[in-house]
Amino acid sequence: MNEATIEFVRRHRDDDVRTLALQTRRSGDVDLPCALDQIQGWQTARRKLPSWAAIDGIIYPPHLSMEQCSSQQTAIYKCGILERIPMPCRETLIDLTGGFGVDFAFMARCCHQAVYVERQEHLCKTASHNFELLGLSHARVIHGEAEDFLKNLDTHPASTLLYLDPARRDSNNSRTYAINDCTPNVLELRDSLLAAAHHVLIKLSPMLDWHKAVSDLGTSVAEVHLVSVANECKEMLILLSSDHEGEPTIHCVNDEQSLIYTPSQDTCSPALATDEDASYLYEPNASIMKAGCFGVLTERYAVKALSADSHLFVSSEQVMDFPGRRFSITAITTMNKKELSRAMNGITRANIAVRNFPMSAQDLRKRLRLQDGGDCYIFGTTTGDSQHLLYLCQKL
Repeated sequence: MNEATIEFVRRHRDDDVRTLALQTRRSGDVDLPCALDQIQGWQTARRKLPSWAAIDGIIYPPHLSMEQCSSQQTAIYKCGILERIPMPCRETLIDLTGGFGVDFAFMARCCHQAVYVERQEHLCKTASHNFELLGLSHARVIHGEAEDFLKNLDTHPASTLLYLDPARRDSNNSRTYAINDCTPNVLELRDSLLAAAHHVLIKLSPMLDWHKAVSDLGTSVAEVHLVSVANECKEMLILLSSDHEGEPTIHCVNDEQSLIYTPSQDTCSPALATDEDASYLYEPNASIMKAGCFGVLTERYAVKALSADSHLFVSSEQVMDFPGRRFSITAITTMNKKELSRAMNGITRANIAVRNFPMSAQDLRKRLRLQDGGDCYIFGTTTGDSQHLLYLCQKL
């Protein structure tokens, strides 16, 4: 960017980008499209990468790339995975799919040497500029294809850790989710990756079935991490280890909540509730819903499932450390008109959700004639004895 563009970004970085685009006249000195990308990028970084937004001069990619890149929170989580690996095995970090470089920049601080590999030259130039501002003096930027770099890799596997975030778009720029549809194809590279490093960390789409991913990648899968932020599943991370034996550990993480188990610990169906159990209601967080480890929940916490298919849980005493949302049950009603009228007396608005229920949340709202929002939460579900019930709750 020239000085005029840099100054324009500084003066307008708090302004609305759409308004700027419509109201600002093009000037021969100001590269307006570039300036708008930088302003929008910085505004996104304030929310997503606050430590980067605090540094003047960071160059940001266009809006779509900023929205798709890792957040600071998920990048720091990856650092935690690396830090549990003994230092001799993470002496050198090699990111084979560098991209904007967020994950690399955070993880590089956990290693003595760090190599960023990226197929797009303009991203390499951006990364070199940003890494210098971020103080990553030990980072080396290489422009090249992951597959080519891997073939010529000359490091000791025992001291190397590889990271990949395969591109999840095809040649038509359409979204892909399957591992073998991503670029590079880590299924084809798996043996080469494990020959080059004892540990390989792979970021995959949270839309994938983790069981299928583990099956595809084989017995070298040591850990599966389902990472949610603010109860939205953001990433699936798989750690491969060349000397791993046995089953993987599954990590369900949502902000500060964490549940770790192995598949063999989740072989039982969840314990079912009785009428005496229903004083408090619980909704598992997004990572646990993604994992489907409901048997583990009833074994580790003093809760019982309303039914095998509801994915809602209740207890007679409040379970403070339940990994999800907690509610106090104020009333339980069937869909009988008189019973429903008594239970709903005075309620004009509510937050409505349904689980294993014959009506959608929208249809149930119409049936109850309620506006959205408020302090009341209503869960429509079918219990183990096939009753269609509404649980009226207050969030704890």
